[in-house]
Amino acid sequence: MYQLEIWLLAISLAIDCFTVSVASGAFLRRVHWNTFLTMAFFFGLFQALMPFIGWLGASRFHHLIEDFDHWIAFALLCFLGVRMIREGMCPDQDDEHPHFDPTRLRTILSLAVATSIDALAVGISFAFAGHTTLTSLAFPLTAIGIASFVLSVVGCLIGVYFGKHTRFKMEYFGGAVLIGIGVKIVLEHLGLLI
Repeated sequence: MYQLEIWLLAISLAIDCFTVSVASGAFLRRVHWNTFLTMAFFFGLFQALMPFIGWLGASRFHHLIEDFDHWIAFALLCFLGVRMIREGMCPDQDDEHPHFDPTRLRTILSLAVATSIDALAVGISFAFAGHTTLTSLAFPLTAIGIASFVLSVVGCLIGVYFGKHTRFKMEYFGGAVLIGIGVKIVLEHLGLLI
């Protein structure tokens, strides 16, 4: 793969991170640098780690995960999306303890895993594309991690802007986005979406 192809691949893998970050920023409605950088770090880490795991397991284990990896991503994203929508439906809920809280590490890790599961397939394709050593994977994995990190931070900031400038309950938007990404992942794996 040439460098341009790798960067395009990295950006395409980062789109789900960007979208989830927009939803999280819109939900928070103000800049939380610590949260945004933590989210971006874990999104970048998992987006780079999953292709590595896929590459490692390409010859032995890919048949064990390919049948259900998309269902795991779907379940995680739908669970978080429904919680976010429920959050918007409970006006009397204590704001100190929301159900969907993108400032919590547990939520961030769940989102990072859910948005990066598709990257396992990319790692498997790396193995079949001639990447036979860890050294040959260094640039693609670094590019994927950087693209995911940068687009996650940008997405959070864009989400904050929209969260502040709209009267629409952003919890509904964010929840719908998470569920939509989960549905998209399943449809892609079932071959119903290109």
